[in-house]
Amino acid sequence: MVGGTLLCLFFEFLGIKNDDYFKLSKEIAATITVNKSLAIVMGVAPLLIINTLYTKFFYSANALTGLVWIMVIPLVTIALLVLYLHKYTYEKLENNRPLHVAILTLPMAIFLFIPLVFLTNINLMLFPDKWSVVGGFVDALLLPNVFPRYFHFFNASLTVTALFLFYWVSRKTYPFEENFKKYSRFDFQKRFYSIAFACSIAQFLFGPVILFTLPNQGLGMDMILTILTGAGIAIIPTWYLWKEVTAKSEEIGKYFTRIAVLLSLTVVFMGTGRHLYRANALAPHRAAMAKNTEAYLAQVAEAKNNPNAKKDEVVEVTGASIWDTKCSVCHAKDKKLVGSPVTEMQQIYASDKSALIKWIKAPGKKREGYPQMPGFEGQISDADLEKLADFILEMK
Repeated sequence: MVGGTLLCLFFEFLGIKNDDYFKLSKEIAATITVNKSLAIVMGVAPLLIINTLYTKFFYSANALTGLVWIMVIPLVTIALLVLYLHKYTYEKLENNRPLHVAILTLPMAIFLFIPLVFLTNINLMLFPDKWSVVGGFVDALLLPNVFPRYFHFFNASLTVTALFLFYWVSRKTYPFEENFKKYSRFDFQKRFYSIAFACSIAQFLFGPVILFTLPNQGLGMDMILTILTGAGIAIIPTWYLWKEVTAKSEEIGKYFTRIAVLLSLTVVFMGTGRHLYRANALAPHRAAMAKNTEAYLAQVAEAKNNPNAKKDEVVEVTGASIWDTKCSVCHAKDKKLVGSPVTEMQQIYASDKSALIKWIKAPGKKREGYPQMPGFEGQISDADLEKLADFILEMK
């Protein structure tokens, strides 16, 4: 749907002065509304799966991006209505082609924006440590990895669309000669293959950028090997695409099935790799959430078993209790979770407790590979910060 809209706009712009390109854009427009229905119907299941697997994380990200996330529904509605307007006004506006091109720019602009919303939300849900410092959609949009994934998505969209259009114009039942006068079927076949090849090459550039901009808490050998396997498989259809681009007219299309199958296999590996990263990144947070939930349920059970307990009984705040509620989600004693281990804190602040307290209040960014720690200024009293610092420095 997205790739088709982009190519339709591109070819219709060329079609302002070229009848064959204008007719080609019309042919592409006829497929977009069908692909739109497929995209919407087939897109529901993945979103439901994400909701089911990562409910708390996904809805928290939705809440943080707020109004922009809600705007997806009216934006999609507007885009689809304008797409139908564009599709059914080719004949009426044939003599005013610039206006017809302008109509298509609105849904295209919307389709350029909506993936940013989805990618921003999916990216934000992976990093709960960012939730306290993100100030809305724009802040979340500027987190690392959003834009590399965005351009990767558009390259993939154009690759798939170009291959689909190659198949579309290559069908024996397609009356090509009746529709086009200036260009041959081979001209268009070669053009679509060239787009797919160029975008596939670009993926080999954006892929490493995505990998290097991912925070390392989700990286694991299982995820890296899966992604590298997918990238290795992708080399083969890219080579076949080059052979198709340089093929003679009587040989073009020879490798189409192999290209389609191998690229589909690549998508399976890449999608699996993304899921493995998601599972790795959220594993410490899910474990901490389970621990806190278990403690809460234990308190509820105790309250039910002791209904006559004093309601005004004051629970003593200790360094350990503050650690469990505020710190243990991201830190462990002697291993890295989201943040640094306690042993490292003890080495740095062993003789300077006041510096540790100052850091907890307003932390900075010390090293690569660790996300920005949220500050606790105003959230923990000075007296409790003293208890927490003592607990950290004395932890055995």
